[in-house]
Amino acid sequence: MTGRNYLKTTLLLAGLSGLLLLIGSRFGTVGVTIALVAAIVMNGIAYFYSDKIAIRAAGAVPVTEAEFPELYQIVRGLADRAGIPMPRLYVSPSPQPNAFATGRNPNNAAVAVTQGILPILDRRELEGVLAHELSHVQNRDILISSVAATIGAVITWLAYLAYFLPLGGDDDDGNPFAGLLMVILAPLAAGLIQMAISRSREFGADSTGAQLTADPMALASALRKIEAYARGTPPATTNPSTAHLFISNPFKGGDGVASLFSTHPSTAERVERLERMAYGSQA
Repeated sequence: MTGRNYLKTTLLLAGLSGLLLLIGSRFGTVGVTIALVAAIVMNGIAYFYSDKIAIRAAGAVPVTEAEFPELYQIVRGLADRAGIPMPRLYVSPSPQPNAFATGRNPNNAAVAVTQGILPILDRRELEGVLAHELSHVQNRDILISSVAATIGAVITWLAYLAYFLPLGGDDDDGNPFAGLLMVILAPLAAGLIQMAISRSREFGADSTGAQLTADPMALASALRKIEAYARGTPPATTNPSTAHLFISNPFKGGDGVASLFSTHPSTAERVERLERMAYGSQA
């Protein structure tokens, strides 16, 4: 399952790159260079400071082992099992049950949980959630999402530059309608691919985390509880740009076409995959 998720992510990144090349071929190198440099700088800053940005957006504060001994004990055990350094631990005051991990690599990682998640999960379920979060760190998902964000930003800016600035390329006889379509459709296509990459990485972290604990049903049970309790809590106050980091989307998703724009797969689909892992391991 994990191998299929990596393959899917690779293919989606290739598709995003192909879309970039297609749009970039419409005009000269000036616009491509401007957009690429701007996107690399912007997302490079986000990549190197992703932990600080996400923690500040969530209002999380560092906690000590004396304050949260069980949290430290679980994360330390999982980190040892995964062969990665112990990450910094934070707690957010949000009443909405959730958790996230961030950091550009295992040496600069941070894991945060909300106050709302601690009373509703038992130790086994909390371990499943934290294993999922450490798997994001282990799988270098911050790097993957940063690459996708950089390419997506370049595509969006190129689409606008191609429409508003004549930068030396063919303009299909100057058809303004064709240019307007590109301004609308190119960022839309890039966004859809980025969301698909995010959902693929969630499946990957579910799978890796379940393997780390050897207990897929613990995470499945936690995901069900998180979704059920989230319905009765106030809306999330975190920055929407960090929604992809959380184990469960802190903002309400949708069904059908709306689900294409979700950073997370549905809880039902995630639980179904985890159940298949559990039953398969018992066979």
